[in-house]
Amino acid sequence: MAKNIIAIRPEPGLSQTIARAHGAGLEIKGFPLFEVRPAEWSAPDDLAFDGILIGSANAIRHGGPQLALLLDLPVYAVGETTAETAQDAGFTIADIGQGGLQSLLDKHSGKAIRFLRLAGRDHVELSPPRSHTIVDRVVYQSDATEMSPQLGEALLDHAVVLLHSAGAAAHFANECSRVGVDRGAIRIAALGPRVAAACGEGWGELQCADQPSDAALLALTKNMCK
Repeated sequence: MAKNIIAIRPEPGLSQTIARAHGAGLEIKGFPLFEVRPAEWSAPDDLAFDGILIGSANAIRHGGPQLALLLDLPVYAVGETTAETAQDAGFTIADIGQGGLQSLLDKHSGKAIRFLRLAGRDHVELSPPRSHTIVDRVVYQSDATEMSPQLGEALLDHAVVLLHSAGAAAHFANECSRVGVDRGAIRIAALGPRVAAACGEGWGELQCADQPSDAALLALTKNMCK
């Protein structure tokens, strides 16, 4: 099995992925290309929402004290990790998506729902059904960093790179171009089709996980390394 597996997501997700990988029999090297930090925000004065829409666990990790005002609202989470993080913070879970926030919205299109969406500065644009109302709050931001010489060197050794978001995929591709890394020598394991599309072309291999979860991405990575 290939030994040179790399993850570039920010902390604390990076350490969580590395720990899950170890449990699955994979050794992953971590080179974060982003730093996540809180954004200044305030909860709406009117909290008459039916639920909170969350597309990343970072919204809970970096939401700060304002989250305490929202604990009575059920969470509609993009995936299992986000749901677990919200539950650990004291929220109840109304539903967990399987293919992104848009599919989660579409699933509930038959009834009127007023959502408060907690998101990052760079977030996916949604097309809500007419029955839904969404009020957005940006509660965190993810700042891109430059590729380190250590990561550039690691990529030369037939690496398999895990990509968890479209923003990460686009930034990683740009950094590879900036420093002159050969894309053809790198294999990409992407969390989903949108992430894969953001990578661009020219990679040695590019595959998508069958579910947008760390577990599915690691299972894909394990198969790619055989």
